Amino acid sequence: MSLRSDYDLWHDRIDRGNPEHDDATSPWYLLVREYLVNVDGLKVLEVACGLGGFVRAMARAGANVIGCDFSLRALQAARKKIASGEQTHAATLVQGDAQNLPFAADTFDLVVSCETIEHLPDDQKALAEMFRVTRAGGKLFLTTPNYLNLIGLYDVYAKFRHPNKVDDQPFDRRQLFVQVKRKIRSAGWSILRTDGTVHQFPVIPGHNPVRWEGLELSPVIRKLLSPISLHYFVMAQKNSSL
Repeated sequence: MSLRSDYDLWHDRIDRGNPEHDDATSPWYLLVREYLVNVDGLKVLEVACGLGGFVRAMARAGANVIGCDFSLRALQAARKKIASGEQTHAATLVQGDAQNLPFAADTFDLVVSCETIEHLPDDQKALAEMFRVTRAGGKLFLTTPNYLNLIGLYDVYAKFRHPNKVDDQPFDRRQLFVQVKRKIRSAGWSILRTDGTVHQFPVIPGHNPVRWEGLELSPVIRKLLSPISLHYFVMAQKNSSL
């Protein structure tokens, strides 16, 4: 089994479990949309678009959007989801690897990558590829899990208590927000904004953590608490001088 086929099986399970779910309503996508403002007429690439909900949302907002994923099963589900609604602009789906994107350099105004780099064997190469395909002055909107919080501590505890437990996804890297920012800068990006969303507390072992949504009602408080949020957000730019 390859990582690609593993993810085909994973996406098949997720899609069959809830085919009507709009993944664009996930908290990381909602945070990205706060910062996107207006995408009308922009050339947008979503790297690892999954089941396609956000691609559909961007097309409805007027973007010329391409969704790229290396899972054929994910793209099949995305194609059905996009076809089920009316879009202002057409949405294109392309099979491709984030670590070797099948697009020319300096193509996109905006690249979106949500909850993706932690699942890539070579995340540094993927960030460099996103940089390559973005035009000068273009932006990257990226989210990834952050483990510098109580959930991270609980994850260490769970690994100790259950060393043979298998992750839900075929490949999942644990990393901290400081590592993420360093990798983004190393790929050539200039970081413009950071933020975070979802603050959860593992109150009772063996039970789902409790989310304190009140901490996220104020953008100021949310920003201050972003280093310990579960999902970390970075907005970066490809400088025109490069």
